[in-house]
Order: sequence, then C-alpha cells, then structure tokens
Amino acid sequence: METQRLKIPYPVLVEGKYDRLRLLSVIDAEIYTTGGFGVFKSEEKRMLFRSLARKTKIVVLTDSDGAGKVIRSHLSALIPKDRVIPLYVPQIEGKEKRKAMPSKEGFLGVEGMERELLYGLFQPLSVQTDGGSGAENPQKITKTDLYIDGMTGHDCSAETRDAFALSLGLPRGMTPNAFLAAINVLLTYEEYLSLVGREQEDPL
Repeated sequence: METQRLKIPYPVLVEGKYDRLRLLSVIDAEIYTTGGFGVFKSEEKRMLFRSLARKTKIVVLTDSDGAGKVIRSHLSALIPKDRVIPLYVPQIEGKEKRKAMPSKEGFLGVEGMERELLYGLFQPLSVQTDGGSGAENPQKITKTDLYIDGMTGHDCSAETRDAFALSLGLPRGMTPNAFLAAINVLLTYEEYLSLVGREQEDPL
C-alpha cells in the first residue's frame, strides 16, 4: 500500500532538482534547491533563504559527502542557527540510476535514498493532515489573488510583483509560482490583504 506523503510545515532546502523530485514523493512541503555550489554566487537565493528564515525555521538536508558538508556550512552562515532544522542522510555506498558513474566519494546522495529511509527522517516533523482534532487549515494566497492584485496576467505584472517582493526582502525576478510559494510562507492571508490594500470578502 502506498504511504501517504508527510505534511511538513517548514521549507526544506536541498542541493539539486533530483533531490527535490525525490523528496516530493515522500513529503508535502515547499522544497527549494541551492543549485549545488550555485548558492555561493546567487544573491537571489541568499535573499530568499534569509527572508524565509526570518519567518520560519528551515529544514536543511544535503548529501553526506564533502560537497554537501561545504554547502551546509555555507547555509549556516546565511541562516541563524536557531532557525535551522538539520537533517542528515547516512553515508551509503552506491550510484544513482541516472548517473553513469558514482560520485567522487562513492556515496549515494539524497536522490538515491530509499523512500522508507526519507520517510522515517521526516516523520518526526510531520503534522496532522486528516482533518481530525487539528486546527483548521489557514486560507492560502492563490494565483487568483495575484491576478486580482495585478501581480500576474497584466502588462506590468512583473514590475508589480518585483516591487512587492522587495518589500518583503525577496529577490526580483521570481517566477509567479516561486513567488506564490514564498509569500505563503511569509504571510498569512490577512497580512497579504492588508499589504495590497484589499478587504477580505465575507463568506456567503
């Protein structure tokens, strides 16, 4: 029987897109990539990660090799220690199926980890999603909201989106999907409406 994905209430940072794809089969969360060593040179990524850390704790999961340790160390200089939730995968020798050769040190990365191992790693961080005794899910900002407020679907949407992003400490040039994911971490729906100067409609 297929195990349900775990709902993780924190953003998750991993190294690359294949790590992200692997985690998406295990967890329901906002997952961001460092682009490997690309985070060293990307001011946009650094701005994004710092902004997220001001609002919430961030899960950091890198490969268990030397490169992963270097990236993790760099992230620790960007994100305050008390805002980091560190997770570690074990050093398992092997090669990912998509690669012709093993990594330099011969260890599997996050993308090569068994689903059950990753599930166990994230399970302590998961929150209830069955609608039982937990609190009601808060209302999310949607693509419709972005359209209503001129941040998508209009001639000047990119400029409007960039201005709003900068006001939150986010980088310019984010795609609408990335922008939406980030502001849903940073803002409640009510805070968003207040910032754009729009009143919330009463339910019928």
